[in-house]
Amino acid sequence: MSRLPSSGLPASGPPHLFDRALHRKRLDRAASGFATADFLHRRAALDLVERLEGIVRDFPVAVDLSARTGALREALKASPAAARVGLLIEADLSPAMLGGRAGARLALDEERLPFAAESLDLVVSTLGLHWTNDVVGALIQIRQALKPDGLFLGALLGGSTLTELRQALTDAESEILGGAGSRVSPFADSRDAAGLLQRAGLTLPVADVDRVSVSYDHPLKLLADLRQMGETNVLADRHPRPLTRVLLARSSEIYAERFAGPDGRITATFEIITLTGWAPHASQPQPLRPGSAKMRLADALGTANGQAR
Repeated sequence: MSRLPSSGLPASGPPHLFDRALHRKRLDRAASGFATADFLHRRAALDLVERLEGIVRDFPVAVDLSARTGALREALKASPAAARVGLLIEADLSPAMLGGRAGARLALDEERLPFAAESLDLVVSTLGLHWTNDVVGALIQIRQALKPDGLFLGALLGGSTLTELRQALTDAESEILGGAGSRVSPFADSRDAAGLLQRAGLTLPVADVDRVSVSYDHPLKLLADLRQMGETNVLADRHPRPLTRVLLARSSEIYAERFAGPDGRITATFEIITLTGWAPHASQPQPLRPGSAKMRLADALGTANGQAR
């Protein structure tokens, strides 16, 4: 397994929303038990492979970003798409996540991709882009690394993710401390997802949303899963006050009061946004140039002088 050094953001870079070094440490810590809470990663990987099955072409060189413990590779093994994927390089911010298995693996930072321009046929990103400080910047690097007409498939967590937990923590903190800060990281707005691809220069953009409801017998079990996923808050500007037992107990009470079902189990929402985009190529459908239409809109609509016939 290769490993690349990670460096801080340049002074002229995007806003420093997330502490990437802390995120890597938490992923390293979660690696040994990740399989006990990898249900979202496996679900996203299966969905991405399903989409790949519908694209009948070969991908000699592919990269799986945020590979974690290999859910995409495992999903490919059971798919006919495996025959069309040649070299699959598993990449992750956490070296520990990549340990213990064979194959091409590379520890890297998704904000600093090391791949040469136009060197990859396929890039897949499995639930990692929502932790980048500049999602569009990361997508631009992916587009630059793809060969013309290369494919990008990605899954990231969207804005409805953990909405119940966010509300419970905010209200408990307002009640106890008289104000609330950020304890759950922000996520991408699903309405803007396709626009992220367009801003990065990827063509034929498609964005879909999968909302997953997971039930737990107690909010603390949800928090334990989040820690084991490596998905806990790493905001650079984190809340100055620790999450005390009193605050945690009250937020658990509020969570249960508002979001428990008849069986007493609480619900946690996860929103997975799936993105599909292509590196530009002359063979792709192109939008018409302004003024190049062969028929007047009025003729196409069956109207005359703007009036219905």
